[in-house]
Amino acid sequence: MRTMLGLGQLAADDRDLVRAARDAAAHAYAPYSGYAVGAALRACDGSVHRGCNVENAAYGVVLCAEVGALAAANVAGVGDAVLTIAVTGRLLAAGAVQSGAVVTPCGRCRQLILEASHRARVDIRVLCCNHDLGSIEVTSIEHLLPNGFGPASLGRT
Repeated sequence: MRTMLGLGQLAADDRDLVRAARDAAAHAYAPYSGYAVGAALRACDGSVHRGCNVENAAYGVVLCAEVGALAAANVAGVGDAVLTIAVTGRLLAAGAVQSGAVVTPCGRCRQLILEASHRARVDIRVLCCNHDLGSIEVTSIEHLLPNGFGPASLGRT
């Protein structure tokens, strides 16, 4: 499942979600890569939880936007009820924002979204967006991480 759409082609709740992801990117701390990422997810109860990337001089301890959104959902008690997650990013260049390409979750985030998918017992929809929301890839975590390692791999269902 993979469809490319523009913002106007999304349902109203998905438009709100991708805008929330874009707004979250404005709070990113990205002094090393210069790449600000925002994520927003919607749970079954309709609540929206946001996250942004937070970099660190020790590159291995960077927090991805999707991790922040998933953690916020867990704190709110809906970590096992995620339906959709939107991700967007922008390159910060000398005071200018460059919309760039559609942003997809990194491998680590795909694994975390897959685990949330198993918890929710749904194939979480993933809305991968460029910063100006002119290009949005509508896909799913199963498409982004086919045959992923999950609870069943450890004999748990």
